[in-house]
Amino acid sequence: MIKGITFDLWDTVFIDDSDEPKRRAAGRPSKAVERRQLTHRFLAKHQPIDPATVEVVYNAADAAFRKVWHDHHVTWTVSERLDIIFKALKRELPETERRELVRLHEEMELEFRPDFVPGVHEALAALHKRYKLAVISDAIFSPGRCLRTLLADEGLLSYFDAFIFSDEIGFSKPAPIVFKTAMEKLGLSAFEMVHIGDREHNDILGPQQAGMHALLCTAAVDRGAAHTSADAVFDDYRRLPELVDALNRKEENGK
Repeated sequence: MIKGITFDLWDTVFIDDSDEPKRRAAGRPSKAVERRQLTHRFLAKHQPIDPATVEVVYNAADAAFRKVWHDHHVTWTVSERLDIIFKALKRELPETERRELVRLHEEMELEFRPDFVPGVHEALAALHKRYKLAVISDAIFSPGRCLRTLLADEGLLSYFDAFIFSDEIGFSKPAPIVFKTAMEKLGLSAFEMVHIGDREHNDILGPQQAGMHALLCTAAVDRGAAHTSADAVFDDYRRLPELVDALNRKEENGK
Protein backbone atom coordinates (compact mmCIF):
# COMPACT_ATOMS: atom_id res chain seq x y z
CA MET A 1 0.00 0.00 0.00
CA ILE A 2 1.12 3.54 -0.75
CA LYS A 3 1.92 5.33 2.49
CA GLY A 4 4.11 8.18 1.29
CA ILE A 5 4.15 10.64 -1.60
CA THR A 6 7.16 12.71 -2.66
CA PHE A 7 6.86 15.82 -4.82
CA ASP A 8 9.17 17.58 -7.19
CA LEU A 9 8.64 21.37 -7.00
CA TRP A 10 9.45 23.12 -10.28
CA ASP A 11 6.68 22.58 -12.85
CA THR A 12 5.01 20.24 -10.38
CA VAL A 13 4.05 22.41 -7.41
CA PHE A 14 4.92 25.80 -8.87
CA ILE A 15 5.36 26.89 -12.46
CA ASP A 16 8.90 27.56 -13.65
CA ASP A 17 9.47 30.99 -15.19
CA SER A 18 5.92 32.15 -14.43
CA ASP A 19 7.67 35.01 -12.66
CA GLU A 20 9.16 36.32 -15.92
CA PRO A 21 6.01 38.21 -17.07
CA LYS A 22 5.91 39.85 -13.64
CA ARG A 23 9.50 40.96 -14.05
CA ARG A 24 8.78 42.41 -17.49
CA ALA A 25 5.74 44.27 -16.17
CA ALA A 26 7.97 45.84 -13.51
CA GLY A 27 10.51 46.89 -16.13
CA ARG A 28 13.09 44.35 -15.02
CA PRO A 29 15.18 42.09 -17.26
CA SER A 30 14.86 38.31 -17.25
CA LYS A 31 16.50 36.42 -14.41
CA ALA A 32 19.25 35.20 -16.71
CA VAL A 33 20.11 38.71 -17.87
CA GLU A 34 19.93 40.18 -14.38
CA ARG A 35 22.29 37.55 -12.97
CA ARG A 36 24.91 38.53 -15.52
CA GLN A 37 24.30 42.23 -14.96
CA LEU A 38 24.68 41.82 -11.20
CA THR A 39 27.92 39.89 -11.56
CA HIS A 40 29.34 42.52 -13.92
CA ARG A 41 28.28 45.38 -11.64
CA PHE A 42 29.89 43.88 -8.56
CA LEU A 43 33.13 43.15 -10.39
CA ALA A 44 33.28 46.50 -12.20
CA LYS A 45 33.13 48.37 -8.88
CA HIS A 46 36.73 47.30 -8.28
CA GLN A 47 38.22 47.18 -11.78
CA PRO A 48 36.81 47.84 -15.26
CA ILE A 49 35.64 44.74 -17.11
CA ASP A 50 33.74 44.29 -20.37
CA PRO A 51 30.13 43.09 -19.84
CA ALA A 52 30.51 40.81 -22.86
CA THR A 53 33.45 39.06 -21.20
CA VAL A 54 31.41 38.42 -18.07
CA GLU A 55 28.53 37.09 -20.17
CA VAL A 56 30.74 34.66 -22.11
CA VAL A 57 32.28 33.25 -18.94
CA TYR A 58 28.90 33.11 -17.17
CA ASN A 59 27.42 31.22 -20.12
CA ALA A 60 30.28 28.73 -20.02
CA ALA A 61 29.76 28.17 -16.29
CA ASP A 62 26.04 27.63 -16.88
CA ALA A 63 26.81 25.04 -19.57
CA ALA A 64 29.20 23.23 -17.23
CA PHE A 65 26.57 23.27 -14.48
CA ARG A 66 23.97 21.68 -16.76
CA LYS A 67 26.43 18.98 -17.80
CA VAL A 68 27.29 18.07 -14.21
CA TRP A 69 23.63 18.25 -13.17
CA HIS A 70 22.45 15.93 -15.95
CA ASP A 71 25.36 13.50 -16.10
CA HIS A 72 26.61 13.37 -12.52
CA HIS A 73 23.44 14.31 -10.60
CA VAL A 74 25.08 17.14 -8.69
CA THR A 75 23.86 20.73 -8.52
CA TRP A 76 26.61 23.20 -7.73
CA THR A 77 25.53 25.89 -5.29
CA VAL A 78 25.38 29.51 -6.41
CA SER A 79 28.51 30.16 -4.39
CA GLU A 80 30.37 27.39 -6.21
CA ARG A 81 29.14 28.62 -9.59
CA LEU A 82 30.28 32.17 -8.92
CA ASP A 83 33.67 30.93 -7.71
CA ILE A 84 34.14 29.19 -11.06
CA ILE A 85 33.30 32.44 -12.87
CA PHE A 86 35.64 34.52 -10.71
CA LYS A 87 38.47 32.04 -11.17
CA ALA A 88 38.05 32.09 -14.96
CA LEU A 89 38.05 35.91 -14.94
CA LYS A 90 40.94 36.04 -12.47
CA ARG A 91 38.91 38.28 -10.20
CA GLU A 92 37.87 38.26 -6.55
CA LEU A 93 35.37 40.16 -4.43
CA PRO A 94 35.55 41.20 -0.78
CA GLU A 95 33.77 38.53 1.24
CA THR A 96 30.87 40.78 2.26
CA GLU A 97 30.20 41.67 -1.39
CA ARG A 98 30.59 38.08 -2.49
CA ARG A 99 27.97 36.96 0.05
CA GLU A 100 25.63 39.72 -1.09
CA LEU A 101 25.97 38.70 -4.74
CA VAL A 102 25.21 35.09 -3.78
CA ARG A 103 22.15 36.22 -1.82
CA LEU A 104 20.83 38.31 -4.71
CA HIS A 105 21.12 35.29 -7.00
CA GLU A 106 19.48 32.90 -4.54
CA GLU A 107 16.58 35.15 -3.56
CA MET A 108 15.64 36.38 -7.02
CA GLU A 109 12.48 34.26 -7.06
CA LEU A 110 11.41 35.59 -3.69
CA GLU A 111 11.14 39.10 -5.14
CA PHE A 112 9.02 38.06 -8.14
CA ARG A 113 7.45 34.76 -7.19
CA PRO A 114 6.37 31.87 -9.40
CA ASP A 115 2.72 30.92 -9.71
CA PHE A 116 1.56 27.71 -8.06
CA VAL A 117 -0.01 25.00 -10.19
CA PRO A 118 -3.83 25.27 -10.01
CA GLY A 119 -5.36 22.86 -7.53
CA VAL A 120 -2.12 21.97 -5.75
CA HIS A 121 -3.13 23.66 -2.48
CA GLU A 122 -6.32 21.62 -2.19
CA ALA A 123 -4.60 18.40 -3.24
CA LEU A 124 -1.82 18.72 -0.67
CA ALA A 125 -4.31 19.57 2.08
CA ALA A 126 -6.28 16.43 1.29
CA LEU A 127 -3.32 14.10 0.78
CA HIS A 128 -1.61 15.26 3.98
CA LYS A 129 -4.47 13.73 5.98
CA ARG A 130 -3.86 10.28 4.51
CA TYR A 131 -0.18 10.03 3.59
CA LYS A 132 3.27 11.10 4.65
CA LEU A 133 4.47 13.79 2.23
CA ALA A 134 7.96 14.92 1.28
CA VAL A 135 9.64 17.31 -1.14
CA ILE A 136 12.45 16.12 -3.41
CA SER A 137 13.72 19.10 -5.37
CA ASP A 138 16.81 20.12 -7.28
CA ALA A 139 18.14 23.54 -6.31
CA ILE A 140 19.24 25.24 -9.52
CA PHE A 141 19.54 28.81 -8.23
CA SER A 142 17.01 28.92 -5.39
CA PRO A 143 18.38 26.89 -2.44
CA GLY A 144 16.33 24.88 0.00
CA ARG A 145 15.92 27.80 2.41
CA CYS A 146 14.27 29.90 -0.32
CA LEU A 147 12.10 27.04 -1.54
CA ARG A 148 10.90 26.51 2.02
CA THR A 149 9.95 30.20 2.14
CA LEU A 150 7.90 29.91 -1.05
CA LEU A 151 6.02 26.95 0.43
CA ALA A 152 5.62 28.54 3.86
CA ASP A 153 4.19 31.78 2.51
CA GLU A 154 1.55 29.76 0.63
CA GLY A 155 0.63 27.83 3.76
CA LEU A 156 1.99 24.57 2.33
CA LEU A 157 5.16 23.95 4.31
CA SER A 158 3.43 22.21 7.22
CA TYR A 159 1.93 19.59 4.92
CA PHE A 160 5.37 18.05 4.34
CA ASP A 161 7.08 15.67 6.73
CA ALA A 162 10.53 15.81 5.09
CA PHE A 163 12.57 17.85 2.63
CA ILE A 164 15.35 16.65 0.36
CA PHE A 165 17.00 19.55 -1.48
CA SER A 166 20.00 18.95 -3.70
CA ASP A 167 22.01 21.84 -2.21
CA GLU A 168 21.60 20.29 1.24
CA ILE A 169 22.13 16.61 0.44
CA GLY A 170 24.84 17.13 -2.19
CA PHE A 171 23.13 15.14 -4.94
CA SER A 172 20.18 15.67 -7.26
CA LYS A 173 17.63 13.45 -8.98
CA PRO A 174 17.85 10.78 -10.29
CA ALA A 175 20.74 9.77 -7.98
CA PRO A 176 19.57 6.76 -5.92
CA ILE A 177 20.69 8.37 -2.65
CA VAL A 178 18.10 11.11 -3.12
CA PHE A 179 15.19 8.67 -3.07
CA LYS A 180 16.83 6.49 -0.41
CA THR A 181 17.10 9.55 1.83
CA ALA A 182 13.38 10.21 1.34
CA MET A 183 12.59 6.64 2.35
CA GLU A 184 14.73 6.97 5.47
CA LYS A 185 13.23 10.30 6.49
CA LEU A 186 9.67 9.03 6.06
CA GLY A 187 10.42 5.61 7.53
CA LEU A 188 8.97 3.82 4.50
CA SER A 189 10.06 1.20 1.99
CA ALA A 190 10.34 1.96 -1.71
CA PHE A 191 7.20 0.02 -2.66
CA GLU A 192 5.21 2.10 -0.18
CA MET A 193 6.05 5.36 -1.95
CA VAL A 194 5.14 7.21 -5.13
CA HIS A 195 6.99 10.20 -6.58
CA ILE A 196 5.28 13.03 -8.48
CA GLY A 197 7.21 15.05 -11.04
CA ASP A 198 7.38 16.46 -14.56
CA ARG A 199 10.64 15.09 -16.02
CA GLU A 200 10.97 11.54 -17.31
CA HIS A 201 14.71 11.29 -16.66
CA ASN A 202 14.62 12.73 -13.14
CA ASP A 203 11.14 12.13 -11.79
CA ILE A 204 9.96 8.90 -13.42
CA LEU A 205 12.95 6.71 -14.25
CA GLY A 206 14.82 7.78 -11.12
CA PRO A 207 12.24 6.72 -8.55
CA GLN A 208 11.28 3.62 -10.55
CA GLN A 209 14.90 2.46 -10.53
CA ALA A 210 14.85 2.98 -6.77
CA GLY A 211 11.81 0.68 -6.52
CA MET A 212 9.19 3.40 -6.11
CA HIS A 213 6.07 4.16 -8.10
CA ALA A 214 6.00 7.34 -10.20
CA LEU A 215 3.30 9.63 -11.60
CA LEU A 216 3.96 12.17 -14.33
CA CYS A 217 2.51 15.62 -13.71
CA THR A 218 1.66 17.60 -16.86
CA ALA A 219 -0.39 20.28 -15.11
CA ALA A 220 2.29 22.90 -15.81
CA VAL A 221 4.03 21.49 -18.89
CA ASP A 222 3.91 18.25 -20.88
CA ARG A 223 7.44 16.90 -21.33
CA GLY A 224 6.55 13.65 -23.05
CA ALA A 225 3.39 12.11 -21.64
CA ALA A 226 2.89 10.10 -24.82
CA HIS A 227 6.08 8.10 -24.21
CA THR A 228 6.37 7.95 -20.43
CA SER A 229 6.96 4.86 -18.34
CA ALA A 230 5.08 6.43 -15.42
CA ASP A 231 2.35 4.47 -13.65
CA ALA A 232 -0.07 7.22 -14.72
CA VAL A 233 -0.22 10.79 -16.01
CA PHE A 234 -2.34 13.67 -14.73
CA ASP A 235 -2.89 17.26 -15.82
CA ASP A 236 -5.35 18.18 -13.08
CA TYR A 237 -4.54 17.92 -9.37
CA ARG A 238 -8.11 16.94 -8.64
CA ARG A 239 -7.25 13.55 -10.17
CA LEU A 240 -4.22 12.85 -8.01
CA PRO A 241 -5.96 11.30 -4.98
CA GLU A 242 -7.85 8.87 -7.20
CA LEU A 243 -4.65 7.91 -9.03
CA VAL A 244 -2.95 7.07 -5.75
CA ASP A 245 -6.02 5.06 -4.74
CA ALA A 246 -5.79 3.22 -8.06
CA LEU A 247 -2.17 2.30 -7.32
CA ASN A 248 -3.28 0.88 -3.98
CA ARG A 249 -6.02 -1.17 -5.63
CA LYS A 250 -3.50 -2.46 -8.15
CA GLU A 251 -1.16 -3.52 -5.34
CA GLU A 252 -3.99 -5.28 -3.53
CA ASN A 253 -5.08 -7.13 -6.66
CA GLY A 254 -1.49 -8.06 -7.38
CA LYS A 255 -1.29 -9.80 -4.05
